[in-house]
Amino acid sequence: MATVAAISTPPAVGGISLIRISGERAIEIAAKVFHPFGSTEVAKMKGHTCVYGKIVYGGETLDDGLLTVFLAPRSYTGEDVAEISCHGGIYVTRRVLRAIYSLGAEPAQAGEFTRRAFMNGKLSLTQAEAVADIISAEGENALKSANMMRDGELFRKIKSVSDSLVHVLGSLAAWTDYPDEDLPEAGPEAVLPALEDCKQRLEKIISDYDAGMIFREGISCAIAGRPNVGKSTLMNALLGYERSIVTSAAGTTRDVVEERLKVGDVILRLRDTAGLRDSDNEAEKIGVRLAEKAIGEAQLVLAVFDGSEPLSESDRLLLEKIKGVRHIVVINKGDLPQKIDKSLFSDEIILEVSAKEGDGLKKIADAVYEMFGLSGYSQHPEVFANERQKLCCDRALKYVSEAISALSLGETLDAVTVLIDCAADALLELTGEKATDAVVDDVFSRFCVGK
Repeated sequence: MATVAAISTPPAVGGISLIRISGERAIEIAAKVFHPFGSTEVAKMKGHTCVYGKIVYGGETLDDGLLTVFLAPRSYTGEDVAEISCHGGIYVTRRVLRAIYSLGAEPAQAGEFTRRAFMNGKLSLTQAEAVADIISAEGENALKSANMMRDGELFRKIKSVSDSLVHVLGSLAAWTDYPDEDLPEAGPEAVLPALEDCKQRLEKIISDYDAGMIFREGISCAIAGRPNVGKSTLMNALLGYERSIVTSAAGTTRDVVEERLKVGDVILRLRDTAGLRDSDNEAEKIGVRLAEKAIGEAQLVLAVFDGSEPLSESDRLLLEKIKGVRHIVVINKGDLPQKIDKSLFSDEIILEVSAKEGDGLKKIADAVYEMFGLSGYSQHPEVFANERQKLCCDRALKYVSEAISALSLGETLDAVTVLIDCAADALLELTGEKATDAVVDDVFSRFCVGK
């Protein structure tokens, strides 16, 4: 493969920038652009060593910095790797990179270094995907989960299930092809317990998926209610700063205001919406339509009501709109005399707060954790699959379940074998042991250049 290079640090001003070169010519190219101070020769450097020197191209000194050398196969990519650390100015970093390109390196594509690590057997596909999860992790559980995947935890779980399925396939094949040999029984009674065990283990991995997606991507949360119930005040209070405009005039919020809030170890993707009511104002009517759209798309609705007033017709309309959607009733303005009749809310989680005074806001975080069943995960993080991995597990579970049903209905072992083989293939695709080029391309298209 061609020798490639890219900037592996963010494209912004900082203390240090790192340029990575990987491939069979990595050390040769580095030697042409990096001149160590002293007698060290780049071509003779040992792996996992670094040297201080100057970066030179066309007779001009571009910068001074460090060169670190990793020799194949003991490198991140499994190839010879040279990493040049220079000062973190955008211009100087790009000058150094252009010099490296002019000496024969090609620009690395998105995720190419990690892709090479996968192709060279340094990482499984699930471990490679975990690298991207580590970079994007926004909470403790997401980071722990990504690190567990990076260490091969998910790979080991899936490999254990696929090994069990392959063992069943081997037993069935031997028992069918050599009926006269003294082989262990591989009929339905012997195969069924193994398949049931595989099914349970797959169901456990899949059951962790929803919680995993929440910790990794957050919860889309719409703050909804009629005008002047304190939606924008609540959003500002939760964020700790003024993001939404707050006035005493009804209908101030016309658009959907979005912001991210860290609640415990979960990100709430908050959306402050326009007050729900009938209006002759065209701009406000558009805002109301956007609010209704946000409610329909949200994973969670914070339905805000003014506790200092009785329920209005607009309040009752909101209760109708959020039926079937996960929601929390937030009775605001707890600092004022209460007139709302709480008995009119049935089977809802009801929280009484004062957004203006900042009282009771922690109850919202507790209710979110309780509603989404996340409390246990904060102490016992699991390995969370991404969408691609979950779909592979779904397919494997489908085929295993069909194999169990086929055995129960007395289908031939040939038919059962086909189903088990399909299940094993799905798991092998998940780990990358039998992945198509299209699957691999899709996985690494999500990475940034330089990783």
